[in-house]
Amino acid sequence: MQLNKNLIRHCENLLETKILAVQTVQGGDINDTYRLDAANAYYFIKINSASQFPDMFKQEAAGLQLLGQAQAIETAKTLWIGQEGDDAYLILAYIHTGVKGKKFWEDFGRELASLHQRTSSHFGLENSNYIGSLVQYNRKESKWTTFYIEQRLRPQLDLAIQQERIDRSTILKFEQLFKVLESICPEEKPSLIHGDLWSGNYMVGQRGQPILIDPAVAYASREMDLAMMQLFGGFDQQLYAAYNEVYPLLKDWKNRIPLYQIYYLMVHVNLFGGSYLSSVQQALKNYV
Repeated sequence: MQLNKNLIRHCENLLETKILAVQTVQGGDINDTYRLDAANAYYFIKINSASQFPDMFKQEAAGLQLLGQAQAIETAKTLWIGQEGDDAYLILAYIHTGVKGKKFWEDFGRELASLHQRTSSHFGLENSNYIGSLVQYNRKESKWTTFYIEQRLRPQLDLAIQQERIDRSTILKFEQLFKVLESICPEEKPSLIHGDLWSGNYMVGQRGQPILIDPAVAYASREMDLAMMQLFGGFDQQLYAAYNEVYPLLKDWKNRIPLYQIYYLMVHVNLFGGSYLSSVQQALKNYV
Protein backbone atom coordinates (compact mmCIF):
# COMPACT_ATOMS: atom_id res chain seq x y z
CA MET A 1 0.00 0.00 0.00
CA GLN A 2 1.40 3.41 -0.98
CA LEU A 3 1.42 6.32 1.42
CA ASN A 4 -1.20 8.96 0.55
CA LYS A 5 0.40 12.03 -1.07
CA ASN A 6 -1.73 14.37 1.02
CA LEU A 7 -0.47 12.65 4.16
CA ILE A 8 3.14 12.98 2.97
CA ARG A 9 2.65 16.74 2.54
CA HIS A 10 0.95 16.85 5.96
CA CYS A 11 3.96 15.09 7.52
CA GLU A 12 6.36 17.50 5.81
CA ASN A 13 4.51 20.42 7.41
CA LEU A 14 4.57 18.76 10.83
CA LEU A 15 8.23 17.79 10.67
CA GLU A 16 9.26 20.98 8.86
CA THR A 17 11.34 19.01 6.39
CA LYS A 18 11.12 17.55 2.91
CA ILE A 19 10.33 13.83 2.70
CA LEU A 20 12.80 12.46 0.15
CA ALA A 21 11.70 8.82 0.15
CA VAL A 22 9.14 6.49 1.71
CA GLN A 23 10.05 2.89 2.53
CA THR A 24 7.56 0.19 3.57
CA VAL A 25 8.67 -1.57 6.76
CA GLN A 26 7.29 -4.38 8.89
CA GLY A 27 4.91 -3.23 11.57
CA GLY A 28 2.27 -5.84 12.35
CA ASP A 29 -1.09 -6.92 10.99
CA ILE A 30 -3.16 -3.90 12.00
CA ASN A 31 -1.23 -0.90 10.75
CA ASP A 32 0.51 0.17 7.55
CA THR A 33 4.04 1.19 8.53
CA TYR A 34 6.70 3.19 6.74
CA ARG A 35 10.09 4.80 7.14
CA LEU A 36 10.11 8.43 6.10
CA ASP A 37 13.52 9.51 4.81
CA ALA A 38 14.28 13.21 5.23
CA ALA A 39 17.52 15.06 4.56
CA ASN A 40 18.95 14.74 8.06
CA ALA A 41 16.76 12.15 9.80
CA TYR A 42 14.54 9.10 9.44
CA TYR A 43 11.05 8.87 10.92
CA PHE A 44 8.71 5.94 11.52
CA ILE A 45 5.00 6.33 10.78
CA LYS A 46 2.09 4.01 11.51
CA ILE A 47 -1.25 4.46 9.77
CA ASN A 48 -4.68 2.93 10.19
CA SER A 49 -8.33 3.80 9.80
CA ALA A 50 -9.50 6.57 12.11
CA SER A 51 -13.09 5.39 11.76
CA GLN A 52 -12.25 1.79 12.68
CA PHE A 53 -9.72 2.49 15.46
CA PRO A 54 -10.56 6.05 16.56
CA ASP A 55 -8.15 6.38 19.48
CA MET A 56 -5.69 3.50 19.03
CA PHE A 57 -2.65 5.71 18.44
CA LYS A 58 -3.65 8.10 21.21
CA GLN A 59 -3.66 5.20 23.64
CA GLU A 60 -0.40 3.78 22.26
CA ALA A 61 1.29 7.15 22.68
CA ALA A 62 -0.09 7.45 26.22
CA GLY A 63 1.24 3.98 27.02
CA LEU A 64 4.71 4.82 25.70
CA GLN A 65 4.68 8.05 27.71
CA LEU A 66 3.73 6.22 30.91
CA LEU A 67 6.47 3.65 30.40
CA GLY A 68 8.96 6.40 29.66
CA GLN A 69 8.04 8.32 32.80
CA ALA A 70 9.14 5.34 34.88
CA GLN A 71 12.71 6.00 33.66
CA ALA A 72 13.45 2.30 33.94
CA ILE A 73 13.77 1.09 30.36
CA GLU A 74 13.99 2.89 27.04
CA THR A 75 10.87 3.19 24.89
CA ALA A 76 10.05 4.36 21.38
CA LYS A 77 9.70 8.15 21.25
CA THR A 78 6.42 9.65 20.04
CA LEU A 79 6.71 12.77 17.86
CA TRP A 80 3.19 13.34 16.52
CA ILE A 81 -0.25 11.76 16.55
CA GLY A 82 -3.15 12.97 14.46
CA GLN A 83 -5.50 12.42 11.55
CA GLU A 84 -5.53 13.36 7.89
CA GLY A 85 -8.82 12.42 6.24
CA ASP A 86 -9.62 8.90 7.45
CA ASP A 87 -5.92 8.17 8.00
CA ALA A 88 -4.99 8.14 11.68
CA TYR A 89 -1.24 8.32 12.13
CA LEU A 90 1.46 8.00 14.76
CA ILE A 91 4.94 9.36 13.98
CA LEU A 92 7.81 8.00 16.06
CA ALA A 93 11.51 8.67 16.12
CA TYR A 94 13.11 6.04 13.91
CA ILE A 95 15.01 3.39 15.88
CA HIS A 96 18.39 2.57 14.36
CA THR A 97 19.00 -1.02 15.37
CA GLY A 98 22.19 -2.43 16.82
CA VAL A 99 23.34 -5.81 18.14
CA LYS A 100 22.93 -7.36 21.56
CA GLY A 101 25.98 -6.99 23.75
CA LYS A 102 27.20 -9.51 26.34
CA LYS A 103 25.09 -7.92 29.09
CA PHE A 104 21.97 -7.28 26.99
CA TRP A 105 19.78 -9.84 28.75
CA GLU A 106 21.02 -8.93 32.22
CA ASP A 107 20.34 -5.25 31.56
CA PHE A 108 16.93 -6.10 30.12
CA GLY A 109 16.04 -8.12 33.21
CA ARG A 110 17.12 -5.43 35.65
CA GLU A 111 15.37 -2.67 33.72
CA LEU A 112 12.14 -4.66 33.43
CA ALA A 113 12.25 -5.33 37.19
CA SER A 114 12.68 -1.60 37.81
CA LEU A 115 9.70 -0.88 35.56
CA HIS A 116 7.58 -3.38 37.49
CA GLN A 117 8.45 -1.64 40.75
CA ARG A 118 6.49 1.39 39.52
CA THR A 119 3.16 1.01 41.31
CA SER A 120 -0.29 2.52 41.79
CA SER A 121 -3.08 2.48 44.35
CA HIS A 122 -5.28 0.33 42.05
CA PHE A 123 -5.05 -2.24 39.31
CA GLY A 124 -6.07 -0.85 35.94
CA LEU A 125 -5.68 2.50 34.24
CA GLU A 126 -7.53 5.74 33.59
CA ASN A 127 -8.62 4.59 30.12
CA SER A 128 -9.21 1.47 28.10
CA ASN A 129 -6.58 0.81 25.44
CA TYR A 130 -5.85 -1.89 22.87
CA ILE A 131 -4.16 -5.25 22.65
CA GLY A 132 -3.74 -5.92 18.97
CA SER A 133 -6.94 -4.64 17.39
CA LEU A 134 -9.07 -5.56 20.43
CA VAL A 135 -10.14 -3.16 23.14
CA GLN A 136 -8.44 -3.89 26.46
CA TYR A 137 -10.57 -2.79 29.41
CA ASN A 138 -8.88 -1.15 32.39
CA ARG A 139 -11.55 -0.18 34.91
CA LYS A 140 -9.77 0.24 38.22
CA GLU A 141 -10.08 -2.49 40.84
CA SER A 142 -8.55 -2.79 44.29
CA LYS A 143 -8.16 -6.60 44.06
CA TRP A 144 -6.03 -8.28 41.44
CA THR A 145 -8.28 -11.33 41.05
CA THR A 146 -11.32 -9.12 40.44
CA PHE A 147 -9.40 -7.14 37.85
CA TYR A 148 -8.11 -10.25 36.09
CA ILE A 149 -11.58 -11.78 35.88
CA GLU A 150 -13.65 -8.71 35.02
CA GLN A 151 -11.23 -6.66 32.92
CA ARG A 152 -9.21 -9.39 31.24
CA LEU A 153 -10.75 -12.86 31.10
CA ARG A 154 -14.48 -12.17 31.02
CA PRO A 155 -14.39 -9.63 28.14
CA GLN A 156 -12.41 -12.10 26.02
CA LEU A 157 -14.71 -14.94 26.99
CA ASP A 158 -17.80 -12.89 26.11
CA LEU A 159 -16.29 -11.96 22.74
CA ALA A 160 -15.44 -15.58 21.97
CA ILE A 161 -19.04 -16.57 22.78
CA GLN A 162 -20.34 -13.77 20.56
CA GLN A 163 -18.08 -14.90 17.70
CA GLU A 164 -18.98 -18.58 18.31
CA ARG A 165 -15.34 -19.50 18.78
CA ILE A 166 -15.68 -21.38 22.06
CA ASP A 167 -17.59 -24.49 23.15
CA ARG A 168 -19.89 -24.91 26.12
CA SER A 169 -17.57 -27.16 28.14
CA THR A 170 -14.75 -24.60 27.94
CA ILE A 171 -17.13 -21.83 29.02
CA LEU A 172 -17.98 -23.91 32.09
CA LYS A 173 -14.27 -24.37 32.82
CA PHE A 174 -13.87 -20.59 32.87
CA GLU A 175 -16.72 -20.26 35.35
CA GLN A 176 -15.03 -22.86 37.56
CA LEU A 177 -11.74 -20.96 37.28
CA PHE A 178 -13.37 -17.72 38.37
CA LYS A 179 -14.53 -19.42 41.58
CA VAL A 180 -11.06 -20.66 42.57
CA LEU A 181 -8.90 -17.85 41.24
CA GLU A 182 -8.56 -16.12 44.60
CA SER A 183 -7.02 -19.25 46.10
CA ILE A 184 -4.44 -19.46 43.29
CA CYS A 185 -3.26 -15.86 42.99
CA PRO A 186 -1.27 -14.16 45.74
CA GLU A 187 -2.08 -10.52 46.35
CA GLU A 188 0.78 -8.21 45.39
CA LYS A 189 0.86 -4.49 44.76
CA PRO A 190 0.07 -3.41 41.18
CA SER A 191 3.00 -3.15 38.77
CA LEU A 192 3.28 -1.00 35.68
CA ILE A 193 3.55 -3.58 32.89
CA HIS A 194 4.15 -3.39 29.15
CA GLY A 195 1.14 -5.65 28.71
CA ASP A 196 2.01 -7.30 25.37
CA LEU A 197 5.65 -8.23 25.87
CA TRP A 198 6.44 -10.82 23.22
CA SER A 199 9.72 -10.87 21.32
CA GLY A 200 8.33 -8.71 18.51
CA ASN A 201 7.64 -5.83 20.89
CA TYR A 202 11.17 -4.93 21.84
CA MET A 203 14.02 -3.73 19.65
CA VAL A 204 17.78 -3.51 20.09
CA GLY A 205 19.00 0.07 19.90
CA GLN A 206 22.25 1.38 18.45
CA ARG A 207 24.00 1.08 21.81
CA GLY A 208 22.80 -2.52 22.12
CA GLN A 209 20.10 -1.56 24.63
CA PRO A 210 16.53 -2.95 24.83
CA ILE A 211 13.81 -0.57 23.61
CA LEU A 212 10.12 -1.30 24.22
CA ILE A 213 7.54 -0.71 21.48
CA ASP A 214 3.80 -1.34 20.94
CA PRO A 215 2.63 -1.46 24.58
CA ALA A 216 -0.74 -2.43 26.05
CA VAL A 217 -0.01 -0.91 29.43
CA ALA A 218 -1.83 -1.22 32.73
CA TYR A 219 -1.10 -1.53 36.40
CA ALA A 220 -1.48 -5.28 36.85
CA SER A 221 0.30 -8.35 38.14
CA ARG A 222 3.89 -8.27 36.94
CA GLU A 223 3.56 -11.98 36.23
CA MET A 224 1.42 -11.01 33.22
CA ASP A 225 4.50 -9.71 31.40
CA LEU A 226 6.46 -12.80 32.35
CA ALA A 227 3.67 -15.04 31.09
CA MET A 228 3.53 -13.32 27.71
CA MET A 229 7.31 -13.44 27.42
CA GLN A 230 7.22 -17.21 27.80
CA LEU A 231 4.21 -17.86 25.58
CA PHE A 232 6.15 -17.69 22.32
CA GLY A 233 9.70 -17.64 23.71
CA GLY A 234 12.60 -15.49 22.56
CA PHE A 235 13.88 -14.29 25.95
CA ASP A 236 17.09 -15.64 27.46
CA GLN A 237 17.19 -17.17 30.94
CA GLN A 238 19.75 -14.55 31.98
CA LEU A 239 16.94 -12.01 31.88
CA TYR A 240 14.91 -13.83 34.52
CA ALA A 241 17.92 -14.33 36.80
CA ALA A 242 18.83 -10.64 36.66
CA TYR A 243 15.18 -9.65 37.15
CA ASN A 244 14.95 -11.82 40.28
CA GLU A 245 17.99 -10.13 41.79
CA VAL A 246 16.37 -6.71 41.54
CA TYR A 247 12.73 -7.62 42.30
CA PRO A 248 12.46 -11.18 43.66
CA LEU A 249 9.55 -13.12 42.22
CA LEU A 250 6.89 -14.61 44.45
CA LYS A 251 6.84 -18.26 45.46
CA ASP A 252 5.44 -20.62 42.79
CA TRP A 253 5.37 -17.89 40.14
CA LYS A 254 6.20 -20.42 37.42
CA ASN A 255 3.05 -22.39 38.30
CA ARG A 256 0.94 -19.30 37.51
CA ILE A 257 2.46 -18.68 34.08
CA PRO A 258 -0.17 -20.81 32.23
CA LEU A 259 -2.90 -19.01 34.20
CA TYR A 260 -1.88 -15.61 32.88
CA GLN A 261 -1.19 -16.96 29.41
CA ILE A 262 -4.91 -17.77 29.19
CA TYR A 263 -5.66 -14.09 28.65
CA TYR A 264 -3.20 -13.75 25.78
CA LEU A 265 -4.36 -17.03 24.26
CA MET A 266 -7.97 -15.85 24.37
CA VAL A 267 -6.93 -12.66 22.60
CA HIS A 268 -5.47 -14.90 19.88
CA VAL A 269 -8.66 -16.99 19.80
CA ASN A 270 -10.68 -13.84 19.17
CA LEU A 271 -8.27 -12.45 16.60
CA PHE A 272 -7.26 -15.61 14.75
CA GLY A 273 -9.33 -18.59 15.98
CA GLY A 274 -7.73 -21.84 14.86
CA SER A 275 -5.67 -23.91 17.25
CA TYR A 276 -5.44 -21.33 20.00
CA LEU A 277 -8.58 -22.64 21.72
CA SER A 278 -6.93 -26.00 22.34
CA SER A 279 -4.05 -24.14 24.02
CA VAL A 280 -6.58 -22.36 26.25
CA GLN A 281 -8.16 -25.68 27.16
CA GLN A 282 -4.75 -27.14 27.99
CA ALA A 283 -3.90 -24.19 30.24
CA LEU A 284 -7.23 -24.43 32.05
CA LYS A 285 -6.50 -28.05 32.96
CA ASN A 286 -3.75 -26.82 35.31
CA TYR A 287 -6.33 -25.19 37.58
CA VAL A 288 -9.82 -26.69 37.12
